[in-house]
Amino acid sequence: MPLTPKRRAIPDGLWMRCESCGKMVYTREVAQALWVCPKCQFHFPLDAPLRIRIVFDEGSFQELDAGVAPADPLGFVDRIPYSQRLQENQQATGLKDAVVSGRARIDGRDVVTAVMDSRFIMASMGSAVGEKITRAFEHAEELRLPLVIFCASGGARMMEGCLSLMQMIKTSAAARRYRDRGGLYVTVLTNPTYAGVLASFASLGDVILAEPKALIGFTGARVIQQTLNTELPEGFQTAEFMLAHGFVDRIVHRKDLRKELALLLDYCKPTFAQPTPSPAPV
Repeated sequence: MPLTPKRRAIPDGLWMRCESCGKMVYTREVAQALWVCPKCQFHFPLDAPLRIRIVFDEGSFQELDAGVAPADPLGFVDRIPYSQRLQENQQATGLKDAVVSGRARIDGRDVVTAVMDSRFIMASMGSAVGEKITRAFEHAEELRLPLVIFCASGGARMMEGCLSLMQMIKTSAAARRYRDRGGLYVTVLTNPTYAGVLASFASLGDVILAEPKALIGFTGARVIQQTLNTELPEGFQTAEFMLAHGFVDRIVHRKDLRKELALLLDYCKPTFAQPTPSPAPV
Protein backbone atom coordinates (compact mmCIF):
# COMPACT_ATOMS: atom_id res chain seq x y z
CA MET A 1 0.00 0.00 0.00
CA PRO A 2 1.63 3.29 -1.08
CA LEU A 3 2.37 5.77 1.63
CA THR A 4 0.70 9.17 1.41
CA PRO A 5 3.38 11.86 1.47
CA LYS A 6 3.19 14.11 4.48
CA ARG A 7 2.07 17.65 3.76
CA ARG A 8 4.72 20.14 4.83
CA ALA A 9 3.40 22.68 7.31
CA ILE A 10 3.59 26.34 6.28
CA PRO A 11 5.41 28.32 8.97
CA ASP A 12 3.31 30.90 10.80
CA GLY A 13 3.77 34.43 9.50
CA LEU A 14 5.11 33.37 6.09
CA TRP A 15 2.12 34.91 4.30
CA MET A 16 -0.18 37.79 5.15
CA ARG A 17 -3.36 39.19 3.64
CA CYS A 18 -3.34 42.78 2.39
CA GLU A 19 -6.13 44.67 4.12
CA SER A 20 -6.64 46.83 1.02
CA CYS A 21 -6.66 44.49 -2.00
CA GLY A 22 -7.33 41.31 -0.01
CA LYS A 23 -4.59 39.31 -1.75
CA MET A 24 -2.17 37.00 0.03
CA VAL A 25 1.36 38.41 -0.06
CA TYR A 26 4.70 37.06 1.06
CA THR A 27 5.50 38.69 4.41
CA ARG A 28 9.22 38.87 3.70
CA GLU A 29 8.57 40.66 0.40
CA VAL A 30 6.29 43.16 2.16
CA ALA A 31 8.93 43.80 4.82
CA GLN A 32 11.61 44.35 2.18
CA ALA A 33 9.30 46.93 0.54
CA LEU A 34 9.12 48.84 3.88
CA TRP A 35 5.74 47.29 4.66
CA VAL A 36 4.08 48.27 1.41
CA CYS A 37 1.90 45.76 -0.45
CA PRO A 38 3.67 44.68 -3.68
CA LYS A 39 0.29 44.07 -5.35
CA CYS A 40 -1.55 47.36 -4.73
CA GLN A 41 1.03 49.60 -2.99
CA PHE A 42 -1.09 49.82 0.17
CA HIS A 43 0.99 51.27 3.02
CA PHE A 44 0.58 49.11 6.10
CA PRO A 45 0.53 51.03 9.40
CA LEU A 46 3.90 51.14 11.16
CA ASP A 47 4.51 51.13 14.88
CA ALA A 48 6.71 53.90 16.23
CA PRO A 49 9.94 51.87 16.71
CA LEU A 50 9.72 50.46 13.16
CA ARG A 51 9.04 53.86 11.61
CA ILE A 52 12.01 55.31 13.48
CA ARG A 53 14.26 52.54 12.09
CA ILE A 54 12.98 53.11 8.55
CA VAL A 55 13.11 56.92 8.40
CA PHE A 56 16.04 58.01 10.53
CA ASP A 57 19.76 57.36 10.31
CA GLU A 58 20.80 54.20 12.09
CA GLY A 59 21.64 54.81 15.74
CA SER A 60 20.83 58.53 15.57
CA PHE A 61 17.56 58.54 17.52
CA GLN A 62 17.84 59.82 21.09
CA GLU A 63 14.55 59.69 22.97
CA LEU A 64 13.32 62.76 24.82
CA ASP A 65 10.79 62.99 27.64
CA ALA A 66 10.68 59.21 28.08
CA GLY A 67 9.32 59.66 31.60
CA VAL A 68 6.08 61.39 30.55
CA ALA A 69 3.26 58.92 31.23
CA PRO A 70 -0.55 59.10 31.28
CA ALA A 71 -2.65 59.28 34.42
CA ASP A 72 -6.30 58.52 35.19
CA PRO A 73 -7.53 61.83 36.64
CA LEU A 74 -11.23 60.95 36.29
CA GLY A 75 -11.06 57.35 37.51
CA PHE A 76 -12.85 56.53 34.25
CA VAL A 77 -14.48 53.14 33.71
CA ASP A 78 -16.17 51.83 30.56
CA ARG A 79 -15.82 48.12 29.74
CA ILE A 80 -12.75 48.10 31.97
CA PRO A 81 -11.12 50.80 34.13
CA TYR A 82 -9.01 53.26 32.14
CA SER A 83 -6.05 52.55 34.43
CA GLN A 84 -6.24 48.88 33.45
CA ARG A 85 -6.55 49.76 29.76
CA LEU A 86 -3.40 51.89 30.03
CA GLN A 87 -1.51 49.10 31.73
CA GLU A 88 -2.56 46.54 29.12
CA ASN A 89 -1.54 48.82 26.24
CA GLN A 90 1.79 49.61 27.89
CA GLN A 91 2.53 45.91 28.28
CA ALA A 92 1.44 45.10 24.72
CA THR A 93 3.42 47.89 23.02
CA GLY A 94 6.34 48.53 25.33
CA LEU A 95 5.43 52.23 25.21
CA LYS A 96 4.23 54.53 27.97
CA ASP A 97 1.75 56.24 25.65
CA ALA A 98 0.87 56.73 22.00
CA VAL A 99 3.80 58.92 20.93
CA VAL A 100 7.58 58.61 21.01
CA SER A 101 9.63 61.80 20.70
CA GLY A 102 13.30 62.48 20.37
CA ARG A 103 16.21 63.94 18.45
CA ALA A 104 17.43 62.18 15.29
CA ARG A 105 19.07 62.64 11.88
CA ILE A 106 17.71 62.19 8.35
CA ASP A 107 20.60 61.64 5.93
CA GLY A 108 22.82 63.56 8.34
CA ARG A 109 20.37 66.41 8.93
CA ASP A 110 19.47 66.96 12.59
CA VAL A 111 15.80 67.18 13.52
CA VAL A 112 13.49 66.84 16.48
CA THR A 113 10.71 64.34 15.86
CA ALA A 114 7.57 62.84 17.36
CA VAL A 115 6.15 59.56 16.06
CA MET A 116 2.63 58.44 16.91
CA ASP A 117 1.81 54.74 17.36
CA SER A 118 -1.75 53.58 16.58
CA ARG A 119 -1.29 50.36 18.56
CA PHE A 120 -1.77 52.39 21.75
CA ILE A 121 -5.52 53.08 22.03
CA MET A 122 -5.57 54.10 18.33
CA ALA A 123 -2.93 56.78 19.04
CA SER A 124 -5.62 58.87 20.70
CA MET A 125 -4.44 62.14 22.23
CA GLY A 126 -4.64 62.39 26.00
CA SER A 127 -2.78 64.71 28.33
CA ALA A 128 0.51 62.79 28.10
CA VAL A 129 0.48 62.80 24.28
CA GLY A 130 -0.34 66.52 24.26
CA GLU A 131 2.47 67.19 26.72
CA LYS A 132 5.05 65.29 24.67
CA ILE A 133 4.00 67.00 21.43
CA THR A 134 4.19 70.40 23.14
CA ARG A 135 7.62 69.61 24.54
CA ALA A 136 8.76 68.51 21.07
CA PHE A 137 8.02 72.03 19.80
CA GLU A 138 9.90 73.50 22.76
CA HIS A 139 12.91 71.20 22.27
CA ALA A 140 13.02 72.06 18.57
CA GLU A 141 13.07 75.76 19.40
CA GLU A 142 15.69 75.36 22.11
CA LEU A 143 17.93 73.28 19.82
CA ARG A 144 17.13 75.53 16.82
CA LEU A 145 16.17 72.49 14.73
CA PRO A 146 13.33 71.58 12.36
CA LEU A 147 10.48 69.50 13.77
CA VAL A 148 9.00 66.49 11.92
CA ILE A 149 5.89 64.83 13.37
CA PHE A 150 4.45 61.57 12.04
CA CYS A 151 0.72 61.65 12.76
CA ALA A 152 -1.56 58.63 13.09
CA SER A 153 -4.58 58.91 15.34
CA GLY A 154 -8.22 58.16 15.92
CA GLY A 155 -8.61 61.49 17.72
CA ALA A 156 -9.01 62.67 21.31
CA ARG A 157 -8.87 60.22 24.21
CA MET A 158 -12.26 60.70 25.74
CA MET A 159 -11.43 58.63 28.84
CA GLU A 160 -9.73 61.84 29.99
CA GLY A 161 -12.72 64.06 29.22
CA CYS A 162 -12.07 67.77 28.77
CA LEU A 163 -8.41 67.28 29.70
CA SER A 164 -8.03 65.46 26.39
CA LEU A 165 -9.81 68.18 24.41
CA MET A 166 -7.59 70.83 26.03
CA GLN A 167 -4.59 69.25 24.29
CA MET A 168 -5.89 70.58 20.96
CA ILE A 169 -5.44 74.15 22.21
CA LYS A 170 -2.18 73.37 23.96
CA THR A 171 -0.48 71.77 20.96
CA SER A 172 -1.85 74.39 18.53
CA ALA A 173 -0.46 77.19 20.70
CA ALA A 174 2.91 75.43 20.85
CA ALA A 175 2.93 75.15 17.05
CA ARG A 176 2.16 78.86 16.70
CA ARG A 177 4.92 79.91 19.10
CA TYR A 178 7.44 77.70 17.31
CA ARG A 179 6.46 79.07 13.90
CA ASP A 180 6.49 82.69 15.09
CA ARG A 181 10.05 82.23 16.31
CA GLY A 182 11.27 80.93 12.96
CA GLY A 183 10.94 77.17 13.24
CA LEU A 184 10.30 74.77 10.37
CA TYR A 185 7.48 72.33 11.11
CA VAL A 186 6.73 69.35 8.84
CA THR A 187 3.88 66.91 9.37
CA VAL A 188 3.56 63.49 7.75
CA LEU A 189 -0.04 62.25 7.80
CA THR A 190 -0.32 58.47 7.87
CA ASN A 191 -3.26 56.10 7.85
CA PRO A 192 -5.45 57.08 9.64
CA THR A 193 -5.17 60.67 10.92
CA TYR A 194 -8.49 61.81 12.32
CA ALA A 195 -10.45 64.05 14.67
CA GLY A 196 -8.77 66.13 17.39
CA VAL A 197 -5.23 65.37 16.24
CA LEU A 198 -6.01 66.48 12.69
CA ALA A 199 -7.94 69.49 13.99
CA SER A 200 -4.90 70.66 15.95
CA PHE A 201 -1.18 70.13 15.43
CA ALA A 202 -1.44 67.65 12.52
CA SER A 203 -2.91 70.27 10.17
CA LEU A 204 -0.63 73.14 11.20
CA GLY A 205 2.61 72.12 9.50
CA ASP A 206 4.47 74.56 7.30
CA VAL A 207 4.61 71.62 4.91
CA ILE A 208 2.06 68.79 5.10
CA LEU A 209 3.05 65.45 3.55
CA ALA A 210 0.92 62.32 3.41
CA GLU A 211 1.39 58.66 2.64
CA PRO A 212 -0.58 57.30 -0.36
CA LYS A 213 -4.24 56.46 0.31
CA ALA A 214 -4.00 57.55 3.95
CA LEU A 215 -7.41 58.37 5.42
CA ILE A 216 -7.48 61.95 6.70
CA GLY A 217 -10.44 63.75 8.23
CA PHE A 218 -12.20 65.12 11.27
CA THR A 219 -14.87 62.42 11.54
CA GLY A 220 -15.65 59.24 9.66
CA ALA A 221 -17.14 59.38 6.18
CA ARG A 222 -20.16 57.30 7.25
CA VAL A 223 -21.06 59.78 10.00
CA ILE A 224 -20.77 62.70 7.56
CA GLN A 225 -22.87 60.93 4.96
CA GLN A 226 -25.61 60.10 7.46
CA THR A 227 -25.58 63.61 8.94
CA LEU A 228 -25.75 65.41 5.58
CA ASN A 229 -27.91 62.72 3.95
CA THR A 230 -25.92 62.96 0.75
CA GLU A 231 -23.52 60.91 -1.34
CA LEU A 232 -19.87 61.76 -0.78
CA PRO A 233 -17.36 62.15 -3.64
CA GLU A 234 -15.33 59.14 -4.66
CA GLY A 235 -12.13 58.87 -2.65
CA PHE A 236 -13.45 61.24 0.02
CA GLN A 237 -10.94 61.74 2.88
CA THR A 238 -8.10 59.93 1.12
CA ALA A 239 -4.72 61.65 0.85
CA GLU A 240 -5.30 61.98 -2.90
CA PHE A 241 -8.61 63.78 -2.33
CA MET A 242 -6.95 66.09 0.20
CA LEU A 243 -4.12 66.86 -2.24
CA ALA A 244 -6.58 67.72 -5.00
CA HIS A 245 -8.38 70.13 -2.65
CA GLY A 246 -5.26 71.85 -1.35
CA PHE A 247 -5.11 70.44 2.18
CA VAL A 248 -1.99 68.29 1.59
CA ASP A 249 1.13 69.65 -0.09
CA ARG A 250 2.57 66.39 -1.36
CA ILE A 251 1.93 62.63 -1.29
CA VAL A 252 5.14 60.68 -0.78
CA HIS A 253 5.64 56.94 -1.17
CA ARG A 254 7.30 55.37 1.84
CA LYS A 255 10.38 54.31 -0.14
CA ASP A 256 10.96 57.96 -1.12
CA LEU A 257 10.24 59.58 2.23
CA ARG A 258 13.80 59.81 3.57
CA LYS A 259 15.00 61.46 0.37
CA GLU A 260 12.02 63.84 0.21
CA LEU A 261 12.41 64.91 3.84
CA ALA A 262 16.16 65.47 3.37
CA LEU A 263 15.52 67.68 0.31
CA LEU A 264 12.79 69.55 2.14
CA LEU A 265 15.07 70.21 5.10
CA ASP A 266 17.67 71.62 2.71
CA TYR A 267 15.23 73.85 0.85
CA CYS A 268 13.22 75.13 3.81
CA LYS A 269 15.65 75.80 6.62
CA PRO A 270 14.44 77.29 9.92
CA THR A 271 14.86 81.05 10.24
CA PHE A 272 15.37 81.41 13.97
CA ALA A 273 16.47 84.89 14.95
CA GLN A 274 20.05 85.11 16.12
CA PRO A 275 20.27 85.28 19.90
CA THR A 276 20.92 88.75 21.24
CA PRO A 277 24.47 88.92 22.63
CA SER A 278 24.82 89.75 26.29
CA PRO A 279 25.96 93.33 26.91
CA ALA A 280 29.63 93.75 27.69
CA PRO A 281 30.40 94.40 31.36
CA VAL A 282 30.89 98.06 32.22
